[in-house]
Amino acid sequence: MADEGPEVSASAPDTHISHNEAIKYWNGVSPTVNGMLGGYPHISRIDLRGSASFLAKLRKASGHTEPKKLLARGVDCGAGIGRVMSGFLSKVCETVDIVEPVEKFAQEVRGAKPSGPGKVGTIYVSGLESWQPDEEYDLIWNQWCLGHLRDDQLVQYLRRSAAALAENGIIVVKENMSTDATGADKYDDIDNSVTRTDGKFRTLFQEAGLTISRTEIQNGFPKELYPVRMYALCPRLPTS
Repeated sequence: MADEGPEVSASAPDTHISHNEAIKYWNGVSPTVNGMLGGYPHISRIDLRGSASFLAKLRKASGHTEPKKLLARGVDCGAGIGRVMSGFLSKVCETVDIVEPVEKFAQEVRGAKPSGPGKVGTIYVSGLESWQPDEEYDLIWNQWCLGHLRDDQLVQYLRRSAAALAENGIIVVKENMSTDATGADKYDDIDNSVTRTDGKFRTLFQEAGLTISRTEIQNGFPKELYPVRMYALCPRLPTS
């Protein structure tokens, strides 16, 4: 995973991101729910319920599919040990592919037992910055992983994701929001990631040619944690 990129301001938080250093950090994290959630394993159920509710609202509003019918194929991007796949995506998709750059986490997914009827499909041991989708997806789920991409990489990744959507497919982004008093993104030198503002995400989505069809805050998390926002994205229709 090369770290070369375009020349940008050295003060921009995302310029400090190193994929190799991020992999080193995550290789030192235990492959458990506690490890994935930074010592807050008790929020997992709240998180999964919030995600399921968000998707249910999306599907009901779209009218494109029966809300209770399984989607044909989804992908869990930055899947970790498969917590989201097992506890949520396997309940709404027939097949769930996995994209995860840390081999020991991918191994955990291989041995995971989904709690829903869906099955694990292809497992890509790859970072999102280099993943090239070769399937069509009804749902591309990104959660707590996009902070490891530089801004330019995130835009390119989202463009590739949009091109991989099936008809009426959805990209969902669920990420922490920066609470910096100056309205700036925040770089974390521990896990080598950036926490972006809502405004920055909206700018990058627009650059990627995506439209926000729905967004809401995840409720029920401890107040000491960052606020978490969910976005449903679809390709922007060309103007005539």
